[in-house]
Amino acid sequence: MAHNDNELSGVQKGAILLITLGPERSATIFKHLKEEEIEDLTLEIANTRSVTPQVKEQVMEEFYQVCLAQQYIAEGGIGYAKELLEKALGEEQAMNVIGKLTASLQVKPFEFVRKTEASQLLNFIQDEHPQTIALILSYLSASQAAMIVSALPPDRQADVAKRIALMDRTSPDVVKEVERILETKLSSLVNQDYTVIGGVDSVVEILNTVDRSTEKHIMETLEIDEPELADEIRKKMFVFEDILLLDDRSIQRVLRDVDNGDLAVALKSANEEVQNAIFNNLSKRLAVMIKEDMEFMGPVRMKDVEEAQQKIVNVIRRLEDSAEIVISRGGGDEIVV
Repeated sequence: MAHNDNELSGVQKGAILLITLGPERSATIFKHLKEEEIEDLTLEIANTRSVTPQVKEQVMEEFYQVCLAQQYIAEGGIGYAKELLEKALGEEQAMNVIGKLTASLQVKPFEFVRKTEASQLLNFIQDEHPQTIALILSYLSASQAAMIVSALPPDRQADVAKRIALMDRTSPDVVKEVERILETKLSSLVNQDYTVIGGVDSVVEILNTVDRSTEKHIMETLEIDEPELADEIRKKMFVFEDILLLDDRSIQRVLRDVDNGDLAVALKSANEEVQNAIFNNLSKRLAVMIKEDMEFMGPVRMKDVEEAQQKIVNVIRRLEDSAEIVISRGGGDEIVV
């Protein structure tokens, strides 16, 4: 059946591309595809009777443009890709090609920001409104964001952290407005899902990466301004599984302050690694006793397990605050035992 390029589906275009490329090259491409994609394409190739040279040419051209766009995005972000493609293809076609890609790539806005050195970025954004800083930071890697948060004046650190945490409650209009302030050319290409960036997890990741004094200052300020949010962040800051970050001496110190009943409940749903870390630091007698408790306990409500784990986490935080134990967070050269 003869095809008109405008009516072709993605699978049909894929089939035509593979027919045009020939068996050897197609075989190489197949290596990178999922099984169901290979099935769909094989079926489509089998059903394709005739393709005009013009349609082959158009499909090849489109494929080439998309490859080119992808390369440009990798080199310099969306803004750069759009600029180069507009010169080559005209505005409408360029938007068309990038539109296809952003749908599949889920390209984030502020791509250009992520390629910038953190120290340069600091100069670029430190005088911006805290909301703008928060928005940009929530698109960065935790280590980049941590470096910038640490370098901000103390009075702005907590404000920015608070804004990142509340970011997932931001309307797309507000995000667009902040983007407009930054005058990026990206807003028309950005997928609508960018409003879920940031949020409490984002702050937790950043706070876990900044130095302890910055983290303490931010948390203390948030406790006064946003007690509920501070509570939510604190609960996630050091999760029970992070016991693996402690060395044996610290685990033993923590266990001295933990009620055995709480420990048995907390370990009920913990993974094997965490259980071993704890049992290895108990006397043989106590370890046997707690294992027996866990067996006789039967099923336990998740809520009770989480409560018991949280009690132990609170002990850990308290001992860390009084410098009796040290938590080796990522970023340094500490060896995690």
